[in-house]
Amino acid sequence: MNPSKRFALVAGETSGDLLAGLLLRGVRQRWPDLQSFGIGGPQMAAQGFEAWWPSEKLAVRGYVEVLRHYREIVGIRAALQQRLLTSTRPDVFIGVDAPDFNLDLEANLKAEGVRTVHFVCPSIWAWRADRVDKIRRSADHVLCIFPFEPALLGQHDIAATYVGHPLANVIPMEPDRMAARLQLGLQEEDTVVAILPGSRASEVQYLVTRFFDAAARLRRERPGMRFVVPAVPALRDRIEAAAHAAGLNGALTVIPGQSHTALAACDVTLIASGTATLEAALFKRPMVIAYNMNWLSWQIMRRKQLQPWVGLPNILCGEFVVPELLQDAATPQALSQAVLDWLDAPAKIASVRQRFTELHHTLRRDTAQLATDAIEQVLEG
Repeated sequence: MNPSKRFALVAGETSGDLLAGLLLRGVRQRWPDLQSFGIGGPQMAAQGFEAWWPSEKLAVRGYVEVLRHYREIVGIRAALQQRLLTSTRPDVFIGVDAPDFNLDLEANLKAEGVRTVHFVCPSIWAWRADRVDKIRRSADHVLCIFPFEPALLGQHDIAATYVGHPLANVIPMEPDRMAARLQLGLQEEDTVVAILPGSRASEVQYLVTRFFDAAARLRRERPGMRFVVPAVPALRDRIEAAAHAAGLNGALTVIPGQSHTALAACDVTLIASGTATLEAALFKRPMVIAYNMNWLSWQIMRRKQLQPWVGLPNILCGEFVVPELLQDAATPQALSQAVLDWLDAPAKIASVRQRFTELHHTLRRDTAQLATDAIEQVLEG
């Protein structure tokens, strides 16, 4: 019998909560009496995780937006660190993504003798390559979700393991579109667009009006088109108000969460750049990737970009397999036309589905087993 373990985890926002929940499910098979605590959301709670703060507290993107919440976030990190170093010292700390929050915390905990693991390698291959020194100081081990990352980290003497992407095991290779449509009250013959404006308040603020104005244009072009919008509970009222303002009542349905159901059901998705784009790729769905943020945040971020793509499907395929409309290019007219371009090109859709199927096979590994083995090696080190 493995003795009881105490794991501290921090996952920011919805995608981190989902990844951490999948990780905890596997880890608990190795350590059934595991105690886990820290910052997380409902997916982690379903695995027995004790959330001292909700993951939504860290769901902030963009330099200017972070500055507005800086004092609160720093206060949470200081309080968490104090608790982990005194009353509730863990066997290992696992930071799940959220590198701006987690890497500094990991460095401080590691300096005090706490073993540290970082799950999801920061995108040093895409932007902010200067982070590599901080990763080395912060993490005893990095769990990588993309196959090229361990070799890259190894060049900088950072121990790492490719564990695959947990979602590649959860999302079926052949999604059941009809079952998803029945669940959402949609007909087989409906043309369905899934709109995913993001899970952060700042994303919804900058994107939802553009997305819904694009949907209104699409509705005028194709009157029978249906739209489905997954929404985190905290943002549902804002999203519904924006849909009403765009005149989409009757054509658009806002659903609580269920982003996977929406992606399985849709013909094409209009989607905010981020982890959800990879989920859409694993569902083999053509997509239009968009992003818009505070102007100053955009100017800072674009100067640090190392690759011509921002969407994960394009980065992993090494080319623009799906369109990206960013910042000023993300106009309602351009967004709606890009959606129509997909709907009118069945051969192009078939080609991108084949690319995404190949990508799915590459990312599918026994993530829980590989991650648990790596964590056990850290504990024994």
